[in-house]
Amino acid sequence: MTQATTSPLALVGARVVPVDGDQIEDGVVLLRDGRIEAVGARADVTVPDDATVVDCAGGWLLPGLIDAHVHLGVWEEGEGWAGQDTNEMTDPVMAAARAIDAINPREQGFDDALMGGITTVNVNPGSGNPIGGQAVALKTYGRYVDEMVLRNPSGVKAALGENPKRVYGDQKKTPSTRLGVALVLRRAFAAARSYQARVTAADGAPVDTDLTSEILVKVLEREIPWRQHCHRADDIATALRLADEFGYQLVLDHGTESYLLADLLAEKQVPVLYGPLIVSRSKVEVRDRSLRAPGILDRAGVPVSIITDHPVVPVEYLITQVALAVREGMDRDAGLRAVTINPARVLGVDDRVGSLTPGKDADVVLWSGDPLDLQSRVLRTYVNGDQVYRWDEEQGRGEVTPR
Repeated sequence: MTQATTSPLALVGARVVPVDGDQIEDGVVLLRDGRIEAVGARADVTVPDDATVVDCAGGWLLPGLIDAHVHLGVWEEGEGWAGQDTNEMTDPVMAAARAIDAINPREQGFDDALMGGITTVNVNPGSGNPIGGQAVALKTYGRYVDEMVLRNPSGVKAALGENPKRVYGDQKKTPSTRLGVALVLRRAFAAARSYQARVTAADGAPVDTDLTSEILVKVLEREIPWRQHCHRADDIATALRLADEFGYQLVLDHGTESYLLADLLAEKQVPVLYGPLIVSRSKVEVRDRSLRAPGILDRAGVPVSIITDHPVVPVEYLITQVALAVREGMDRDAGLRAVTINPARVLGVDDRVGSLTPGKDADVVLWSGDPLDLQSRVLRTYVNGDQVYRWDEEQGRGEVTPR
């Protein structure tokens, strides 16, 4: 992605919400060379004479939002089967498959993300397999996917519960039950341990390549997290059991009933990516989904993020879910952390994004007002210091800068 020129850009006069510090009235955010150079009150930040100044009076400036669980670009809306590349459901263990190889960055959803102030997403394979493949964290603006990448892989997606047992049960193959799904995971990690031992014993000599075991060894060595799709509390208990058994870094995706085990998750400091929140009770696993859950998890001390699972919930409604969670008892600052710094940490990219901190990427969003007020809208979105989206008041619509 082309970065901003050396001429600095000063966003002045807004209420600044850094996320990692106190809010600043009449603030300044100074951007240069694609990075945040300074953040502070107007009286404390010197705006260079050669800066381009944008008057943001009356607005709110926040870091770009982060959705840590989407299927953007691999589950293309309005494309039917031609745009459906979410699940490679020909083998239960697809750890070697990579989401990056199927992402279409020209999908409409990426523009929708920018309209919703979302500048970073984590694109996952689906949950049809016990092990679905490798996720990738990337920016939501760019000409081709490789220039958008923040971290690849950002985790390995796996699934417990109804989805994989239904898919392979229909094929009369293992797994067709919850115990079968857990067995598939154990077999895969056992094979990876054996591969790891063979590589170690070979001491540099050639070993037949096993792409599946190679990526699972990285999970075992905690180089990348294990992204466990699960909804029900019994499946969450299985996820914790497997993580204890194999010692990997566990992240819970969805975690619909995680609030029932909030104390245990807090004790183990297992992050929960909760959501989607505004969906019908379309299957038994989400029967007990609750808008109160993110607040319960946060108050218990669980690192919680909020996700859309786009296109299950359209990605631009990420902040809407936060507003509803806050309405149902979540602390508002915690709600904003749940779509900024918390998911940045889960994805391992918090050195680059997630807060308005000098030195981080210049991913900044100007809102017309409080982003938790559903009447507010995104006025400008900056990625790496470049304006990539602007609301045109005269036209009554938003415009994304051509890629």
